[in-house]
This record gives sequence, C-alpha cells and structure tokens, in this order.
Amino acid sequence: MDRKRIHLESPMPTNLSIKNVPDTLADQLRHRAERHHRSLQGELMAILEEAVVPSERPTPAEILERVRKMGLRTDDEASAMIRADRDAG
Repeated sequence: MDRKRIHLESPMPTNLSIKNVPDTLADQLRHRAERHHRSLQGELMAILEEAVVPSERPTPAEILERVRKMGLRTDDEASAMIRADRDAG
C-alpha cells in the first residue's frame, strides 16, 4: 500500500520518544519492519501515519451503501451480476 508521506509545515521536525517498550513488542516491531523492507524508524513512521492520516479505503458502511445503490438484495443477484460482467468481457 503506497501512501504519500505527510509532512506538516514546521520549521523543524519533532522528535518523539517511547520509553520502557517491552522487549517482545520491540522484537515484533523489528520483524514487522523487516517484512515491509523498512528500517525500524520507517516502520514506526508508517504506523503513525496510518493511525492519523484518513484512510482512502471505504468503511464497511460505505461499501454497504454502494451495494444498496446497485440494488442488490441477495447473494444470487450479486452472483448473477458478476457472471454477466465476466461473460461480457
């Protein structure tokens, strides 16, 4: 998931510090950073950004609203719509 990094207009970046992080949590964060091919600092920044930057993903309520606008009421109707679209293409 590519996100644009946010940079608040500030003359100097703010340094944050978290003290007394349990070893198991720190290890989990390091492993997560490795899986995402990031440094620990980069992973922590990504986690913070994800927590505060509004998501572009629709909420379940938004998805439900879209489905209702399509007029779908049952699984069979949805399956028929998917089949018709697949067969047309």
